[in-house]
Amino acid sequence: MTTMATAGVVLRSSTNICFRRPHQSKVFSSELGFVTSQLSGIQISYNPSDVAKPISSPFSPALQPVARRICPFTGKKANRANKVSFSNHKTKKLQFVNLQYKKVWWEAGKRYVKLRLSTKAIKTIEKNGLDAVAKKAGIDLRKE
Repeated sequence: MTTMATAGVVLRSSTNICFRRPHQSKVFSSELGFVTSQLSGIQISYNPSDVAKPISSPFSPALQPVARRICPFTGKKANRANKVSFSNHKTKKLQFVNLQYKKVWWEAGKRYVKLRLSTKAIKTIEKNGLDAVAKKAGIDLRKE
């Protein structure tokens, strides 16, 4: 069994790899640039600047949140169904709601409100009115 030691890191040629912290951390960060295993050529690197630092600015997500495929007025959402092939082999699929962006005139607010509605909700709004449907669904149109 061959053993190679550099600045507190002990690598053995068998499957065991041990990391030991040396007595002085200054020696560890300055001497250990990288260590290469003799068997597999794996490079184990340590860079003191890569250590996690506290975030100084407020967190902002890289991706914008995606709108959910649920109608806010009717509560309709995707249905899990089977896709059936000619050989009767069944695989799972989702049947999404037919959501449309629609500008609807809001009489109480004297303005248009842009909403993402299912086609069933559009028919219900045409029949009963926007205020009645929004009140029943518990939606505040002043925020929209």
